[in-house]
Amino acid sequence: MDLSAETDENLMMRFGRGEAAAFEALYSRHEARVFRYLFRQLRDQAGADDVMQDVWFSVARNAQRYQPDAKFTTWLFTLAHNRMIDVIRKRRPQQSLDDVGESEDGSSLQDRLPADGREEPERRTQSLQEADALLAAVAKLPADQRSAFLLQAEADLSLEDIAAATGTNFETVKSRLRYARAKLKQLLWEYA
Repeated sequence: MDLSAETDENLMMRFGRGEAAAFEALYSRHEARVFRYLFRQLRDQAGADDVMQDVWFSVARNAQRYQPDAKFTTWLFTLAHNRMIDVIRKRRPQQSLDDVGESEDGSSLQDRLPADGREEPERRTQSLQEADALLAAVAKLPADQRSAFLLQAEADLSLEDIAAATGTNFETVKSRLRYARAKLKQLLWEYA
């Protein structure tokens, strides 16, 4: 059965009625975006994996009670954001978000970002440097600004949806994004 044309909300309702294929479709649609958001916030692959698992267990646990009052992605990223905040609060001592984590095979985050394979080596090196600079700049943003920026950039949420996901109001989100963009522009001026 092809579920690609179904809305996220319909898929969640179908999963709530017991259709496992609907959950698989939702998971495959949103897995990467949720993981990127969590990883770039936590800077810890194991932590992001744990939160990711918890988020999707929560989706499964709440499937029968799900009501499409808001977009599914808003609901999903609200779950992810709240679980991520819980993890950050529990960490003692606080782990620096300035550290760019290494994977289990020892490669850095910069090495794992894809570069266009058709590019010449010099351009690929430049792409990696730019990606590293962007990730470092995002990591330097205050937590509230970074969260709003990543929810827009990674989750493709609207300002209203970011406000709902973070429990703030529209104007606060707008302000956080404006300050985040200004800070990123300042940090990345040499790449402009």
